[in-house]
Amino acid sequence: MSLVIELFLEFGLLSFIAFGGATALLPEMHRVIVDNHHWLNDTTFTHLYAIAQAAPGPNVLVVTLIGWEVAGFFGALAATLAMCLPMSVLIYLLIDRWESFSGKRWQKAVSLGVAPLAVGLIFSGASLVGRAAGFGVGGWTTIALVLIISQRWRGLHPLWLIAAGAAAGLAGLI
Repeated sequence: MSLVIELFLEFGLLSFIAFGGATALLPEMHRVIVDNHHWLNDTTFTHLYAIAQAAPGPNVLVVTLIGWEVAGFFGALAATLAMCLPMSVLIYLLIDRWESFSGKRWQKAVSLGVAPLAVGLIFSGASLVGRAAGFGVGGWTTIALVLIISQRWRGLHPLWLIAAGAAAGLAGLI
C-alpha cells in the first residue's frame, strides 16, 4: 500500500476521536506514527509539534508537517485532508439531527462528557511532549508554577509567563 494512502487512512481514523483538536490526539498520533509505523522518531515528532505550535494558524498544522516529513507534498495533503474531511462531512450531515435532540438527557450527557475528555486528551498530549523533550524536575516544576499562577491571577497576560520561562531557561534553572 502506498505511504500516502496509509497516511490518509491513519489520520482519517484519528479524525473521528479528535475531541479537543489535533493537540489532544498527540499521544495517539505518536503511537501510530512513531511506535507502530516508525515513520518518525521521538525527536523529529517533538520538533514538528514545536514548529506547528510556533507557527500562526490552527493546531492541525502538526498533521500537515508530519505528512510532509513522511511523504512530501502529497503526504502533507493526504494527512491534512484525512484529519479535516471525514469529521467535517459527518458533522455537516448530522448537525440538523443533533439540534433536534436538544434537551434530551443523553444529548446533555454527551455534551457534558466531551469537555473533560478533551481536557484529559490535551493533558496527555502535553505530558507526552514533556517526556519526549526530556523535561527534568525544573521543567515539570515550571509547568506546575505556571498552572498555579495562571489560575490565581487570571488577568495576567500569558506573555509574562512565557518571558519568565525564557528567563529561567537562560539562567539555567530549567
